[in-house]
Amino acid sequence: MRSSIAVIYNPAARGASAGKIALATAFLRERGFFPDLLTTEKKGDAETFARESLRKKPFAIIAAGGDGTVNEVVNGIVWSDTPLALLPMGTTNVLAKEIGIPEKVTEAMERIVNGSPRRVSLGRITLRSGGAERYFCLMAGTGFDGKAVYSVNPFLKKLSGRLAYVVSGFGNFLRYLPDEITLVMNGEEYPGCTAVIAKASKYGGHLMVSPDADLRDPSFQVCVFGGRTRLDLLRYVLGVLRSRHLKYRDVTCVMTTHVEVLGKAHAQIDGDYLGVTPAELTIAENALSIIY
Repeated sequence: MRSSIAVIYNPAARGASAGKIALATAFLRERGFFPDLLTTEKKGDAETFARESLRKKPFAIIAAGGDGTVNEVVNGIVWSDTPLALLPMGTTNVLAKEIGIPEKVTEAMERIVNGSPRRVSLGRITLRSGGAERYFCLMAGTGFDGKAVYSVNPFLKKLSGRLAYVVSGFGNFLRYLPDEITLVMNGEEYPGCTAVIAKASKYGGHLMVSPDADLRDPSFQVCVFGGRTRLDLLRYVLGVLRSRHLKYRDVTCVMTTHVEVLGKAHAQIDGDYLGVTPAELTIAENALSIIY
């Protein structure tokens, strides 16, 4: 019996093309599926489409876009039995890299129809300033990390992809005057200026800020960076690039299931801006099924 399968496509994603999505839907038809192509026009559409698609009980819901599209789909289907599948597009698709989904369309589609759904744990964050509860697959970042995402020029992001984050990061580096935040974890307080609360090991592509974070593990790996100067920040960047940052005395790494972020700082989840802390983060154990 042929099954329906939802394809949520973000045409604004960098690297997206009508040709790629046509190839993907043709592949699905050849394999006996009925693809339901849903094209986003604005922020929030992917989450709405995903939630509405659950009523049809599809074989899977494919997120065809970048990490922002994936995050919206995740928030639309969290706690359901319908699995998420990935067709990587966008500025980057870190989740696809994390679980080994190929970038080539036909290879990604082969993985979707032949892969196995596996339950993973997500992060869940609530901003105390009236923010809605949101889920994330990859990480939440506060401090410099969140401010760099907050300052990204959307036009430059569409035009140049990851270069937009580099430009934003450099601009924020030149104006680096961070406010101190405090993370409360496992009954202890950890002061710092920037923190990455990771659910997955990869960051921004193939970098690893929190190398022991694992989607299947119901915990976070949290890295707190304590330095306040531009020299400290440069040292952290070089340390991450060389995979040496965890050896620094002013970088603390903690495994935990619950985090409180005290103080005021910009926050992002899965590479998209969220808002301003304070915030509370918890684990949503086995909250999502992903095909890989």
